[in-house]
Amino acid sequence: MTKIVFMGTPDFSVPVLTMLHDEGFEIAAVVTQPDRPVGRKRVLTPPPVKGEAVRLGLPVLQPEKLKNSTELSEIIQLKPDLIVTAAYGQILPKELLDAPRFGCINVHASLLPKYRGGAPIHQAVIDGETETGVTIMYMVQKLDAGDIISQVRVPIEETDTTGILFEKLSIAGMELLKETLPSILAGTNERIQQDEQYVSFAGNITREQEKIDWSRGGTAIYNQIRGLYPWPGAYSVFQGENVKIWKAEKSDIDSDQSPGTLIKLLKDRLIIKTGDHTSIAITELQPAGKKRLSAEEFMNGVGAKWSEGDHFE
Repeated sequence: MTKIVFMGTPDFSVPVLTMLHDEGFEIAAVVTQPDRPVGRKRVLTPPPVKGEAVRLGLPVLQPEKLKNSTELSEIIQLKPDLIVTAAYGQILPKELLDAPRFGCINVHASLLPKYRGGAPIHQAVIDGETETGVTIMYMVQKLDAGDIISQVRVPIEETDTTGILFEKLSIAGMELLKETLPSILAGTNERIQQDEQYVSFAGNITREQEKIDWSRGGTAIYNQIRGLYPWPGAYSVFQGENVKIWKAEKSDIDSDQSPGTLIKLLKDRLIIKTGDHTSIAITELQPAGKKRLSAEEFMNGVGAKWSEGDHFE
């Protein structure tokens, strides 16, 4: 029986772990990130992969840093035939990459060599892509630069958010790995070198990327908002306070006012002028220190103080 060490952390990784278990592979260990404080009350919360591993009765390792850790030695001593990673969140040291006889493979949520890095799903939506996918690849010490084994393409609908696309790609990645594993274990799989001239990067989302620049076009702002939903969320500044913009739609309502101007207050949406002949209709938002509200709830409360002609920074 093939012995596998699985490494992953978020919800994206869970279907892959479940599939490996259900397919009867010997999972010698599940490696994931440590429990982290979550929410306003900072409740120590295990990552989703740990929850699934515990449910399946699998041993869990949670090194803060994998390199030079006791957990690294433990993994190598397990003598896995294959290491499978999916959004683990740490770079693997060379001694671990060299340990399994079938190597280390990664389930990456983009069509490599496009969007190497930690936020390929967010970036694809933010960039307005109409297609992305999943790549199964061999891992090397350079970030997401290993040989491609297999890929599957997944369309991005105009209403897809990062959250929706995460779910689509998670299932697509699980199914692709299931199809690809037999060839990897038989040594008959493809190995396609990545073409470096087509490489692009999608680093972890920064605070600067979350802030809306209303001078940009309406489509770009709409893609930014849905690309940052449901985490970490886009925001703007109104009367000196941050306002999270969770959900919005594109609107063809135009105005000769400057970008960022609140041009209409409707029952269920706030219309904001952008940098072109379009606007953004905000349908869910969160003022500083308040809970998330639909636009209608907002207008019946805090928003009653807002007026047409007011301006976002």
